[in-house]
Amino acid sequence: MGKIAKRLQAARTAFEGKMDISVEEAVALIKANAAAKFDETLEIAMNLGVDPRHADQMVRGTVNLPNGTGKTVRVAVFARGAKADEAKTAGADIVGAEDLMESIMGGKIDFDRCIATPDMMPIVGRLGKILGPRNLMPNPKIGTVTMDVKEAVEAAKGGQVQFKVEKAGVIHAGIGKVSFDEAKLAENVRAFVDAVSKAKPAGAKGAYLKRISLSSTMGPGVSINLDSATGN
Repeated sequence: MGKIAKRLQAARTAFEGKMDISVEEAVALIKANAAAKFDETLEIAMNLGVDPRHADQMVRGTVNLPNGTGKTVRVAVFARGAKADEAKTAGADIVGAEDLMESIMGGKIDFDRCIATPDMMPIVGRLGKILGPRNLMPNPKIGTVTMDVKEAVEAAKGGQVQFKVEKAGVIHAGIGKVSFDEAKLAENVRAFVDAVSKAKPAGAKGAYLKRISLSSTMGPGVSINLDSATGN
C-alpha cells in the first residue's frame, strides 16, 4: 500500500493548481502521471444541467470514437436463422435465443454489449431486471435493437461507446487507453463531448454542459475548459 499511496500523492501534487485547462494539457498531464502497472483507461465525467428523473431530460446515446477505446468488447446477439449467421460472421462472441436467455437467467453474463433483432424482444424483455441495471438491455434508440445486425456488431467491436446520464446528472465513460497518442485521445474526448452535446434533451433548462473532468483509472481528475472540449 505504501508504494500506491506514494504514487497517488505524487500525482495529486502534479495536479495541484491545474483547473479549467485545455483538453491537450489535461491529456498530457494524465499520461505523464499514470503510474499503474496496467494500461489505464482515460475516463471522462460530464456534469449536465438536467434532472433525469424527468423523461424529457433523459440523456442517452452512442458515439463511435474515431480512435476506438482500446478495449476488447464481447458482444452477445439475440437472433435466429439468417440473422444469427450474420451476427456470427460479423464477429459476435455469443449468439442465441431461448438458450441465451436461460444462460443469462442462470447468472452467466460474460459480454459487454447486447444486441437483438426486433422479433427477439419478447424473449429479451424477460431479462429486463437482469440486463437493465447493468445497462445491457437492447434499445432501439441506441441501435441495439435492429435488423442490421452486422452494422451493430461491427460498431460495438470498433469502439462505439454508449452513454446514459445517471441520477445525479452525470455521464461517465471510458474513452481510450492512456497509452494512446495524445492527439488521438484529445480527438476521442471531443468526439464524446460532441455526441453528448447533440443529445441535449428538449426539457433541459439553463446551462447544459456544466463541468467536464478527465482522469485515468487510478489517478486524480482534472477539469477541462468547456470551450476547449467543444471546439468553440
